[in-house]
Amino acid sequence: MIKKYKPSLSDPIGRWAAIGPYYAMFPLEFPFKVIEKYSKPGELVIDPFAGRASSIYAAATNERHGLGIEINPLGWVYAQTKLNPAAQHLVEYRLLEISKSISDYKTEAESLNEFYHWCFSDTVLTFLLSARENLRWKTSKTDRTLMGLLLIYLHGKYNQALSNQMRHAKSMSQQYSINWWKNRGMQPPEINPYDFMLSRIKWRYAKGTPKIKYSDVKLGDSTLIFEKQAKRFSEKISRHCSLLFTSPPYYGITHYHKDQWLRLWLLGGKETALWSSEKHKGRFDSKTEYRELLDNVFGTAETIMDKEATIYIRTDTRDFTYTTTRDLLKEHFPKWKMRTFQAPVSGKTQTGILGNRSSKPGEIDIVLTK
Repeated sequence: MIKKYKPSLSDPIGRWAAIGPYYAMFPLEFPFKVIEKYSKPGELVIDPFAGRASSIYAAATNERHGLGIEINPLGWVYAQTKLNPAAQHLVEYRLLEISKSISDYKTEAESLNEFYHWCFSDTVLTFLLSARENLRWKTSKTDRTLMGLLLIYLHGKYNQALSNQMRHAKSMSQQYSINWWKNRGMQPPEINPYDFMLSRIKWRYAKGTPKIKYSDVKLGDSTLIFEKQAKRFSEKISRHCSLLFTSPPYYGITHYHKDQWLRLWLLGGKETALWSSEKHKGRFDSKTEYRELLDNVFGTAETIMDKEATIYIRTDTRDFTYTTTRDLLKEHFPKWKMRTFQAPVSGKTQTGILGNRSSKPGEIDIVLTK
């Protein structure tokens, strides 16, 4: 009988699973169900479009090894935070250090444009600038953990986040936000950022941290690093990939970097929302480039799969995204048995949220087995 785990805030696995808000993220229960059904303890699960790494986290907390690739540094920070959190006392001490230096950033805060002063109180803004300048999230586990927790609460509902009222999962444009706040007379909440974050750090650690099987998520473009990283990881654990479990970006839906511009600013990015000119960091409006992306990744998958393996892909029901995904899978895995079934939809999908009016709303799962 298949074990069924339902994420719960009352245990460490569930409490860390939801880090952090991200567009097109899997429903919390979904990756656990897939991992439990299509893999066994000790096996290797790979996700070349990891996002916030829900797939890898579900594998790692269920005695599987997981390897993810993620091109967006925000998703990578979230993934590393929950897969490898630093000790609580170190995170709290680092928070104190960041808070003590906020007075050094008053002049820099004053120089920021109107948006930041409508979005954050003066105290919060100087705190964020201190964190932006001093947290070495790329190289320090402690700093990365604090940054990951801070990013969760950077913006969201009034008094539940550090910002004025904003969406939680998506950063709205600066002028739209300013106009929205002005029309409603909404000022940024006066929050003590140290107290605010300390209470949330204590809550996150209150049930402990999850027990993790050796797993990792690499920051980079799957078309460039997937094969090398997969083979290196396989050699390290003496296992080939038993389950390729992923949801590739959907054609023409969302811009994963522009839609997270404010959180990326905290990670050292630009002060305004800009369209990324880097390949595979945009919205995939080119059908040719979209097909090339999937062709490259599925082609790499051919070389790393175990003799008895499964491929599980969640994709969009719209014709181009679905048929491109299905046809390329058939091309690279012609002898594998393919099954497709409608994914359960309990709320709005990313296509629905972003204005899709297709006669076939929702998502579809494609499963390949030998």
